[in-house]
This record gives sequence, structure tokens and C-alpha cells, in this order.
Amino acid sequence: MFNNFNFEDFTILFSGFLLTLSIYHFLLYFQHKDRVYLFYSLYTFLIFTSSYPNTETSFFNDATLNPDPYLHFLIIPREWIYNTMYLVFAKALVEFNIYKPKINKFLNVSLIILSTVLVLSMLVAYFTGKTTLVGTIYAYFFSSTIGILALFSLYVLYTMNTGLKYYVLIGSFIYLILAESAFYLTNNEQKATIIFYTGIIIENILFSLALGYKQKMILQEKNDSQQKLILQFQENEKLRLKVHSQLQKDVKLLNEQAKINKLEKAKVKSDKELLELKISSLQSQMNPHFIFNSLNAIKLYIIDNEKENAVYYLNKFSKLIRKILASAREKENTLAEEIETLKLYLEIENIRFHNEIESSFSIDKKLNLNTLKIPTLILQPFIENSIWHGLSSKKGSKKITILFEKEANSFLKITIDDNGIGRKKSSEIKNNKIHQKESIGIKLTEERLSNFTKDLQLNYTLEYIDLYDVNNNAKGTKVFLKIPLY
Repeated sequence: MFNNFNFEDFTILFSGFLLTLSIYHFLLYFQHKDRVYLFYSLYTFLIFTSSYPNTETSFFNDATLNPDPYLHFLIIPREWIYNTMYLVFAKALVEFNIYKPKINKFLNVSLIILSTVLVLSMLVAYFTGKTTLVGTIYAYFFSSTIGILALFSLYVLYTMNTGLKYYVLIGSFIYLILAESAFYLTNNEQKATIIFYTGIIIENILFSLALGYKQKMILQEKNDSQQKLILQFQENEKLRLKVHSQLQKDVKLLNEQAKINKLEKAKVKSDKELLELKISSLQSQMNPHFIFNSLNAIKLYIIDNEKENAVYYLNKFSKLIRKILASAREKENTLAEEIETLKLYLEIENIRFHNEIESSFSIDKKLNLNTLKIPTLILQPFIENSIWHGLSSKKGSKKITILFEKEANSFLKITIDDNGIGRKKSSEIKNNKIHQKESIGIKLTEERLSNFTKDLQLNYTLEYIDLYDVNNNAKGTKVFLKIPLY
């Protein structure tokens, strides 16, 4: 079979296959912003650039005896890097950093050590002229070490409860069997190369299927969340109809003389109750997501045995939950209680940013914090927007400032200032996502503010200002909110 096979066409097909995989997954990285695609693209590209060693003379012996600088300063480092990249890709694919954080940390340290050894050996070989040093270290140190790390990682993966493990385990096993067969079952270089390349092709097909399966799981989770949201809205509509039906029955009991006046009052009351019902319903959909993420962040402290941090933030979290539950029974809150709740919220959210966000509050001394009333949790959506749409994608310093002022004895002026990426860049990131989720927090807040000021002579105002530096580069967003005082 191999004698009639066009070996040159096969190698061209093999190279085209790997190059296509590399470019395709490199482009997917920009769409999904998931580093696993970047790791896989680099892994396949390095294999694409490599060639199979001559089976008649062992690559192990070549690495220790051949003095050719090209072998030791290009070929061996390339083999070193793409074997390392295999491990980096595999652990990123199954998310060791989330499900096996301690093992992931151990593997990261090991890979850093291996990379350091490679660089140091190349420098020593270059300055001393002993080029075979790189090959010797590769043969006697790296080959065995990376093999042990790979087997250890595959064993850990085998114990995990994820469908992704079958793609990685089967692909790696088939590659290993065919690679060993190429070395030991034939002395014909072309036959060995075809067997070896076939193992690589099968392995990478399975790895590509694993990436597709992972994306399918992500989409399934998003679809499940959307379905739950639809069901919740349907229940809200049924409840609204029930309240409306009850209102109609009450109206019919009114006598004709008082019917017009009472009907108007009942309608206003119904609209207000329905609006508050919608507000409570939508709030109940936002809170579980925040609670779930917060508990996950605290869980990581427990997993990493950071007991003091876990207890500290758990106390903060429980205090915040008590305040949220207490606020849910009240339409209004004092400004002092609102500020305290915001500070707790910022501390909890900051856990997932490794406490990189600097927050500050500035309060006008003219304001009486204990008597001034505002709608409960009215500022939380603006703070959440600043964090997740402005600061989360920003590198470097992350700051948010909240300023409370009294304006003309008629308004409470609130300024929320962040140094994030700006609304334009945030909108571009959102538009590039496959599944776009409409934010309901700000719309809900505007409805609550309208309801709050309905019976007052003055209305609220809400304004967004995009901030730019001298070079017209976005440097953050400022939100102005003015709420009329009683």
C-alpha cells in the first residue's frame, strides 16, 4: 500500500491540514476571546513547521552527538516548545484553573522551570560553543520530565467529570500508539513518516472536535438561561393579569356616583403596584447571578486554603445579603444605608478582580445622610455597568469614584466616574459576541426613578459623558444623576 502511495502529495496534504487548523483557530480566538484557541493555533503551527526525524538514526542520539548548531538552536527548541504547548493547550481546554486550581498552579510552575532551563542551556551552549549541551538536556531531562507531566495531567483529566476528557485521552492515546509504531515497527523513513503523520492528523481532528464540543456546552448553558428568563417573564405576565382581573372586580363594586373618581385612583394605584411588581421580579433575576458569582469567588479562597480571606468576605457577603433582603421590603432607603450597601457590593465584586479596583466616596457635608431618602438599590446598576463594561476589559489601574452633592437645595446630584475603556469600545466588544444579552438593569432603574418622582414637582435627570484624553483616546465614562429632594 505504501509503495503505491505518493509520499510527496501526502506530506503536502498533511502540511495544508495543519496550517488550515492553525489559521482557523487563530481567527476563532478573536471571535471568542478564549485563549484555548490561541494555544491550539500555536500548537498546530509548530507541528506544521517541524519535520519527522530520520528513523534510521535515533533522534535521541542525534540530539546528544550531532554538533550541528542548527539542530540545537532551532530544531530542538522547536520540539521543546511544541511539546510544552501541548500540555498548555490540554489543561486550558478542560479548565484546570477552575476545577483543579492547585494542580494547574503546579503545572504552571513546572512549565516555567522547563522554559527557563531551555533558555539557560541555549545561552550556555552559545557562549561556550558546546552546542550538544542543548540536545543532551533535551534527551535526558526534558523528554522524561514532560512525559511524566503529560501522563500525570492525563490521569487527573481521567478522574474529572467532563465529556471533554474522552477527546483528549483518545486523541493522545492514538497519537502515542502510532508514533511508537513509526519508530519501532519499520525502518522505511517514508512509511514511518506516514504512520506518524496519521497519528498527528487523528489527534488534531479529535482536539478540534473537543473545541467544538466545548463551544456547544457554552451555547447550551446560555440557551438554558434564556429559557428560564422567558418562563419567568411568562409567570410575571400571568400575575399581572391576575392583579388586573382583581382590580376590575373591585371597580364593579363601586357605585355609579363614586365610580369615576375611584376608578381613576384605582388605576393609578394598579399601575404603581404593577410597576413595583415588575421591579421586584426583575431584581429577583439579577440577584441570583450576582450571588452565584460571589459564592464562587469565595469558594476559590476556601479551595486555596485562604481561610482568613474566605471568612472576611463571607461576613461581608452575608451582611450585604441581609441588607438586600431588608431593602426588598422597603421602597426607599436613607442615603447612609444606600452608601453602606454600595461599599459592601464593591468589596464583594472586587474579589474577582483580585482587589485591583480602587473605589472612593466623596460626600457633601451639607447632606443629612440619615434623613435623606432615595429609592432602594437605585445606584447598583450604574456601579455594575462601570465595573463589567468599563473596568473589566481594562488593563492597568482601575478606579471608580462616587460623588454625592446637594444642588440648589432642590436636588441630590450623584456623579459616578470610572477610568474604564469607554462606552464605544464596550459596545464594540458586546457586538462581537455571538450571543448578545440585553441589559435590563438601567432600564429598570429609569422606570423606578420615574415612579419615584411621579408625585413630585421636579423630575430626575440622567446624563452620560464619555471622557477622552488629549489624544482623543477614551479614558472612561462619567454618569450624572440628579434626584429631586422632598
